[in-house]
Amino acid sequence: MFWLTASAIPARSNAAVEVLETAGFRVLVPQANLCCGRPLYDFGMLDRAERLLLEILDQLEPEIEAGIPVVGLEPSCVAVFRDELVNLFPHDARAQALSKQTFLLSEFLEQKRGPDAPLPQLNRKALLHGHCYHKSIMKMTAEESLLKRLGIDFQSPAPGCCGMAGSFGFEHDKYEISQAIGELELLPAVRRAPNDWLIIADGFSCREQIAQGTGRHALHLAEVLQMALQPSALDKDDPYPESQLVREREAEVKASMKRAGIGFGALAAGSLLLWAFTRKR
Repeated sequence: MFWLTASAIPARSNAAVEVLETAGFRVLVPQANLCCGRPLYDFGMLDRAERLLLEILDQLEPEIEAGIPVVGLEPSCVAVFRDELVNLFPHDARAQALSKQTFLLSEFLEQKRGPDAPLPQLNRKALLHGHCYHKSIMKMTAEESLLKRLGIDFQSPAPGCCGMAGSFGFEHDKYEISQAIGELELLPAVRRAPNDWLIIADGFSCREQIAQGTGRHALHLAEVLQMALQPSALDKDDPYPESQLVREREAEVKASMKRAGIGFGALAAGSLLLWAFTRKR
């Protein structure tokens, strides 16, 4: 199989690879730096988005013609292939084929392995939040089915948007609106969730809103599946189920900054500026 992802940190990508390989699939990662162009739509840069999609069609033409499935981790990226791609290239056979070959991780595992395939068990309670594109275009059916099969007892208290919506929540004049939307249901529900509950959100924006608004760090489905494969990784002394993953991510960031030659003084200064900016708002 062939795997494509966006907006995913290495640890999350590695989790997906581990899950897919454990399920018996061979994972191929594109060598080119490809982007679906999703951030460009918000600002009307359709010509640039179209060029990026055309580059994907050209780069992946052999895999598309071979019918190799494409699995995406970010719902908004998968939505591009399922929706905008065929609208922008209605007469390109590659676009039509790619839209049918693209799956979310949950969809791929449910459809290609089947609903009766054995899964590891992770008997936990969870709060599940679906990304807007996930709910509107792909639906949450496969995600919910997979979580139930894992033994996870979940609730989905927030049918609406998290409020972040890509760059929307980062824009100065929309910040308060973004926070108000998050405070309608999602953020209060996360704060009320017991410490041992999983917080699950596949969308990058949703996870960012949850982290900034509650202090909890939501997990992608790939990470939840990885936890089920490695239950010993859950330390009963940690404050939250995601604590170890958060520590690993922070270590990755520090190592990356060290490789890039960014000193801790610059890191501290950046943190101070961010804190001051947040306080002003």
